[in-house]
Amino acid sequence: MYMKKILFGTTLVLLYSLQAQINLNKIKDAAKKVGTTSSVSSLSESEIIQGLKEALTQGSGIASQALNKQDGYFKNPKVKIPFPEDAVRVATTLRNAGLGKQVDEFEMLLNRAAEDAAKEAAPIFKSAVTNMTFKDAKNILTGPDTAATGYLRKTTYSNLFSAFSPHINKALQARAVTAKWKDLTTAYNKIPMTKKVNTDLVGFTTHKALKGLFMMVADEELKIRKDPLARTTSILQKVFGASK
Repeated sequence: MYMKKILFGTTLVLLYSLQAQINLNKIKDAAKKVGTTSSVSSLSESEIIQGLKEALTQGSGIASQALNKQDGYFKNPKVKIPFPEDAVRVATTLRNAGLGKQVDEFEMLLNRAAEDAAKEAAPIFKSAVTNMTFKDAKNILTGPDTAATGYLRKTTYSNLFSAFSPHINKALQARAVTAKWKDLTTAYNKIPMTKKVNTDLVGFTTHKALKGLFMMVADEELKIRKDPLARTTSILQKVFGASK
């Protein structure tokens, strides 16, 4: 009987201790939440705008720099510019005809042109960030995970295309890509029973380059929204911590 009382008493002590620890953990968790997060409504207008501008500047800057270097496009499978889709039959036919090396070189040169043009993005993105309104900023902060990328795409695509297009045209000419394309299509068009092809290389490469650019910007935006370690300044931590 005595041993049963001791066991019973010990069990009660353990239960009370466990409950106390659970309550303590709850209190600690609550304290952490209070101390580290705030609501969007508690942020000032200037804080929201500053935080979003920093996020856009950081994300677009990293993306532009990553692409504006050798192999920035070519060695990144997510954004690599392929042989023109509407002329894939050209590549296939030419490979079958033993011209695979020329096709590979042509594809690489398309990507080199895009890599050269990527430096044009930074000043255009900067202008869009500078002109951001409070309404834009709040919509981005409370919007989808790629709302900032969407804002940049909406406000910069036309200007980016205008800036990239002549740059890509110049790069294609300097690297003799247009001449190579002419050689490839001439060789292809001489093959019996083939449908003649003529692709706008500048327009194709520019659209693909911008598609890859915004894909990279979106990746950077997701990092800032999802990963606290990607919020490298106090204002980014405050604004994006509050948006959760």
